[in-house]
Amino acid sequence: MKLEIRNVTKSYKNKNVVNNFTMEIKTGECVGLIGPNGAGKSTLIKMIADIIKPEEGEILLNGNKITKMKREIGYLPQYPNFFNWMTAKETLMFMGQLSGVQKKDLINQIPEILRKVGLQGAENSKVGTFSGGMKQRLGIAQALLHKPSLIIMDEPVSALDPIGRREVLNIIQEIKKETTILLSTHILNDAEEICERFIIIKDGLKLEDTTLLKLLHHNRDNQLAVELVNIDLEWINVVRKLPYVEEMKVIGNTLEIKVENIYNNKKLLLKSAIEHNVDFVKFEIRRETLEEIFLKLVVR
Repeated sequence: MKLEIRNVTKSYKNKNVVNNFTMEIKTGECVGLIGPNGAGKSTLIKMIADIIKPEEGEILLNGNKITKMKREIGYLPQYPNFFNWMTAKETLMFMGQLSGVQKKDLINQIPEILRKVGLQGAENSKVGTFSGGMKQRLGIAQALLHKPSLIIMDEPVSALDPIGRREVLNIIQEIKKETTILLSTHILNDAEEICERFIIIKDGLKLEDTTLLKLLHHNRDNQLAVELVNIDLEWINVVRKLPYVEEMKVIGNTLEIKVENIYNNKKLLLKSAIEHNVDFVKFEIRRETLEEIFLKLVVR
C-alpha cells in the first residue's frame, strides 16, 4: 500500500486551507497529522477520503487516482453520524452493503468486528442508547468492515470523555498492527502514544514530517533536570558560577540547567552535587515533550 499526496491545494473564500501539500504513507505506518484547530487537517483528510476534491495536485493510492480506490479506504469522521433507531448490527449491515460488501460476508464478519471494537453483547442495542465512546467504536467498526488497506481517522477522540478516549485509543493500538493508519489530532499526548511518525501542519503548510525520535533529537537542548528533596541555596549558588553552566531555572524543587556539552558536563555536575552532599530525588537529561516542540513550531 502506498498513498501519495502530490502538491495538493484547496481554498475556501480565496484562502488556501491546504497549500501545495505533499506527503507519502506506506504499508504498516501509523501516522499522526497534527496541528492546531484550523490548520487544514480535516480538509486534507476529506480530500484523501475523496469527500471533497483538490483544486490542484493529485492523490494516488497504489499509483491509481483515489477516486478509483475508495474500496481500499476506511474513513472515520470526527462525529460519526448513525441512525439512532437502528441497532449496532443493523447499522453495520447497512453501512457494509453501501460499501459493496456482500450480505453473506457481512453476516460472518459483523460479530468478529464488534468483538474487535469491544461492542460484543451490544449488537442488538439501538445506537441512540450508545455513549459517545460506543458510537466512536461503532464508527471504527464500520471503517473496518470492508477490510481496507488504509484507515483515515479525523480527530477520533477529541470529543470523548477520558474513559471513552482510553477505550478508543486501545482499539487503535490493536488495529494498527493489521492496518495502515492516518489520523488527525490536536491532542498531542494521543499522537505520541500511538503514532510512530508525525506530520505537523499549520495554515495548510507542512512544517515537519519526521519520527518522534528524530523530532526530539532535532529539538533537544543541552539541559539537565535535578530534582532536590529540599532547595539547597548554597549549591544553587555554586552551580550558577560553574563555567560550563549557561543558564539555570529554579522551578519548585527542580533545577533546569543548560550546559555547554550535555554528555561531558552531566558528569561534572553530578560530581559537584555529590561533593556538596546534595540530597536529590532525580538527576536526568531533560527532554522536550512533543507538546513543547509543537508549540515552538506552530507559534514561531
